[in-house]
Amino acid sequence: MGEQIYHKLAKVLDTLPNGFPATPSGVEIKILKKIFQPEDVDLFCDLRLTFETAEQIAARTGRPLKGLEEKLTRMGARVQIFSVEFGNVKLFRMLPWVFGIYEFQLPHLNRELAELCDEYQATWGRNFAETKLPFMQVIPVEQEIPVKHEALTYERVSSIIENGKSFLLNECICKKEKGLLGHPCEKPLEVCLAIAPIPGIFDKSPTGRLISKSEAYDVLRKSEDAALVHMTLNYQSGHFFICNCCGCCCGVLQGINKLGISPSIAVNSYYFAQIDPDKCAACGLCAEERCQVKAIREFDGAYQVVKERCIGCGLCVPTCPSEAIKLLRKQAEEMAPPPTDEMAWYEERARRRGVDFSRYK
Repeated sequence: MGEQIYHKLAKVLDTLPNGFPATPSGVEIKILKKIFQPEDVDLFCDLRLTFETAEQIAARTGRPLKGLEEKLTRMGARVQIFSVEFGNVKLFRMLPWVFGIYEFQLPHLNRELAELCDEYQATWGRNFAETKLPFMQVIPVEQEIPVKHEALTYERVSSIIENGKSFLLNECICKKEKGLLGHPCEKPLEVCLAIAPIPGIFDKSPTGRLISKSEAYDVLRKSEDAALVHMTLNYQSGHFFICNCCGCCCGVLQGINKLGISPSIAVNSYYFAQIDPDKCAACGLCAEERCQVKAIREFDGAYQVVKERCIGCGLCVPTCPSEAIKLLRKQAEEMAPPPTDEMAWYEERARRRGVDFSRYK
């Protein structure tokens, strides 16, 4: 029964829109064994992707109410599920593998789990790319958005910050994983922002530290200085985090750099950089220190942007000593508007994968 219960969990996770593909080596089962106790698996599989109280879960599933909230709270503390508390009301939901269970392993990540996740990344990344629905969207350096264009709300990093009333700062799990594997990143580690529209929501968080709105803006500035790409989930509203990502550690950007996944499939972006060859001093700063996806190359005594590879982050623009680079908005036919919210993204991803996750909605 021990092995079988984890295969059941793997099947449920693969039924969720994000997916959890099987591998010949079974590394995904080894990962689940590291994270979940056997007695917690059935309860996880009874949850949904939407928040419920223990009372609602008991009524829907027929589970005894006695002790249920305590068990769910314990699973939340172990970051096996997502739990939040509003006053005296506790809410719980299941999580997909990514974004979800993997990222929440930050306090428990050790060398063994890092090795397993690193082994699984290529299978998961290639499988995810098959639907051609980007998981993340790039939010450019805001001051570099062309003034003649009125950026939509989901294109502005400040919109996500301004909608927040609670802020939590975490270490980047991608950088932590690489460090455990012997490849430490020189860029800042504590750069992942969680944001919520309700005060006090992170007061009992098992990870990270509470920060203010002004400190959240400081994190964005520090990240831009360090050439980290602002990214969040690929939908229009309801964003609850901002990742600040490097090309050497980030799983999404590594999909571009190491797995050969097309940038247009890996991320949704609305802009691209362009270099004026007459102004370019050929210093190489943009290509060597700023671009995280190797989209800038030397050509005929100057540098140029490979538009098909550019993710429109804008990191190359403010540091160009000759002011030769500008950020341009793509044409309408080159862009795909993101789904409206998280559930709409789930629906579209499930449709493209051909999976029925109605039981978990």
